[in-house]
Amino acid sequence: MRALGTLVLAIQDPSSTAVPPPETSASATDVVTLILQAHPIVQAVLLLLLFFSAVSWGIILYKQRQLGRAASQSLQFLDVFRKSSRFSEVQAACDGLPSSPLVGLFQSGYAELNAQLRGPTENRPANPSGRPTLRSLDAVDRALLRATTTELAKLEHRVSFLATTASLTPYIGLFGTVFGILNSFQNIGAMASTSLSTVAPGIAEALVATALGLFAAIPAVYFYNDITNRVKAFANQMEDFSMEFLTIAERNFT
Repeated sequence: MRALGTLVLAIQDPSSTAVPPPETSASATDVVTLILQAHPIVQAVLLLLLFFSAVSWGIILYKQRQLGRAASQSLQFLDVFRKSSRFSEVQAACDGLPSSPLVGLFQSGYAELNAQLRGPTENRPANPSGRPTLRSLDAVDRALLRATTTELAKLEHRVSFLATTASLTPYIGLFGTVFGILNSFQNIGAMASTSLSTVAPGIAEALVATALGLFAAIPAVYFYNDITNRVKAFANQMEDFSMEFLTIAERNFT
């Protein structure tokens, strides 16, 4: 009888067993709304991460174009260099291939050759054949080494920013997340409520910073490694070209 009475009361008062309607606060979880309503410090963190991401993508696109042109023009230069019988012919083709790092090496080595061959003759070694000879092959080698350093610096220019972005932005995002969670707990204490509608926006706001930090870091890591490997390939190519240039110079001018 007691159970029957309880059932009757429940039927007479349906509000006692009704499930509360779910809150329809879709805008509270919208990413744009979360960013606009975020704490100023979290917003500053997000702007900083956007800056790192935008600059990184600009560098990535620029370096991809630069390295692509360098690779294409280096192949063209090597074809001209190996088919030409005189260095003067190669020099004439250099103006049309400015993006190739091998052009810088050749021009540096060629300038040193000319400086030695056209300079004073009293310090040159005697050559019975009467052809011009080099005073110092080591000086040509040093000129090529200096040019290699210069060309590598051009290829590596701004790449270090990608490494900085890859290592720094996850920590910046984590700082924004930690601050957002602390702010969320403060709101819980101020409102004296632990409902989902109170906790969710603050937690979501905090996680946006982590997501944006990873969004900036992951491409930076990938393209930093890719560009670094391509620059190493150019370094090997320049070293091989330097040896080839020195071999020709030694064969013809010593």
